[in-house]
Amino acid sequence: MKPSKSANSPAAAAAGSGTEPANPLCALIAQQPFFKGLNPRHFQILADLAMEREFKAGERIVREGDPANRFYIILEGQVDLRFESCEQGQLPIQLLGPGDDLGWSWLFPPYYFHGTAQAVGLVKTIFFYGTRLRQHCEEDHDLGYEIMKRIAQVAIRTLHASRRSLERVSTKSRPAAGGRK
Repeated sequence: MKPSKSANSPAAAAAGSGTEPANPLCALIAQQPFFKGLNPRHFQILADLAMEREFKAGERIVREGDPANRFYIILEGQVDLRFESCEQGQLPIQLLGPGDDLGWSWLFPPYYFHGTAQAVGLVKTIFFYGTRLRQHCEEDHDLGYEIMKRIAQVAIRTLHASRRSLERVSTKSRPAAGGRK
């Protein structure tokens, strides 16, 4: 027996009034930590702009420099996020997992990805059409503000992870104390 959902829960609100069939994608979106606290009326908008997508192990999800017209919420699996460096090649930045957002560049001009992401194993995601969602955010400022707050948190976490990665690279390239250059 499944536990009953509170009539006031986001998943219950996303499922509809009970007189119409439940939208499983809408309910899945409502369960994601990234969307916690979002107004339930926005879940259907998000579901209309989304679909489930899988990536095989080793498959590239996004590539640095490509147009950023989408983003993902990771449901299962892990994603390796890296940045390109002229001197170091690809720098590992973060290992993303369930509940994480991937691809915030769809929201900020010039709308190009700033990193490369690759599936470590089988990865299941919710894919969102970023360009269409950006238009909805322009038209519905409440939705836009809520999405912007969440994306800003993701960008800050990525910035901190980038800093840690650079510190690791810098430490590796320094000569040992008392050593010669």
